[in-house]
Amino acid sequence: MAIKHLRTAFGSQYQPGQPARMQSGEALAEPGGDYESLHKQMKRLFNSKPGKKYGRFSEDIGESPFSGWLKDYLEDKQSFSSMTDRLFGQWQELLTGCQEEFQGHLMIVHEALADAEVVYLLILESDSAMRFDGNQALDATDVLSLSRLNLAVRIELDDWRSENSAENYLTLIHGRGTGEPGELFIRLAGFTNQVDVEKETMTFLDAVEAFAKTSEPEKAGEVRSKAYEFCKEQHALGEPVEIEALSGYLDENEPQKFKEFASKTAELPESGVLHPDHRKVKKLVRIAGSGGGMSVSFSSDLVNQAVYYDRDKDALTITRLPKALREQLQRYLEAREE
Repeated sequence: MAIKHLRTAFGSQYQPGQPARMQSGEALAEPGGDYESLHKQMKRLFNSKPGKKYGRFSEDIGESPFSGWLKDYLEDKQSFSSMTDRLFGQWQELLTGCQEEFQGHLMIVHEALADAEVVYLLILESDSAMRFDGNQALDATDVLSLSRLNLAVRIELDDWRSENSAENYLTLIHGRGTGEPGELFIRLAGFTNQVDVEKETMTFLDAVEAFAKTSEPEKAGEVRSKAYEFCKEQHALGEPVEIEALSGYLDENEPQKFKEFASKTAELPESGVLHPDHRKVKKLVRIAGSGGGMSVSFSSDLVNQAVYYDRDKDALTITRLPKALREQLQRYLEAREE
């Protein structure tokens, strides 16, 4: 089974100033079945979530003791049940001091994959649903949301326990609108030292663009497209971009070419890993803008082929219009002439 251990607890704080409530389930070993299905769906949401943050455990064990408890569990100094008892106890304590209402299921999963071990902390949300009960009376109930995930952290255990101190082994989802409970969740996980994703995105874009300009004009677009596709695939897997792997992907015949170029022209981290925002990396292959009632988007490959920009007049000329757009324009003009 992929899941070694799993446990959940429902925490609620309906009256700020009053003790929070915590109801925990049993610690499950290799639960399989529906638990595996639920976890796979949460992983899909986790991997597809944009705007992730990357970092490490806080060194302040007194403020965030979870890393110490996790380490003891992994070294068989305490059981999974004991470790999660402490975790749930701290979550209850944090929620007791929360000044906002909150309810949600905290789920911790220790997953053993073929090539790595991972621990997830996730806050599962609920959706309201309607059903007919046994007497055919309409009844409202709550069900787990399989489409929302706003608070979660993934711990790459192998990276954490390795001697490579440059690794950022925590990946955090901290959605907007989570308020104080979201900040408390970060404290519970002990997340700190986040990566500057915006800076790394610009580093990635600048390095790829500069490398593309060294290629033949007809191959520059291919370089940009392949870099974007690689970044998109890594995002789908929930993984960062390793410069060496990207280099091999861009040129199989000279797999070190981009890596050597980027190391000389860009300020790369010691780890050789970047965490670009895949949404902004799309700039490599698409040009887009909106404003003043207008929205324009097209492939960068079309510049000077079907799209022409006159800098002096600040005018854009588009040829080879898409069929649907051309038909809409014709219908609109015909209606105006009637």
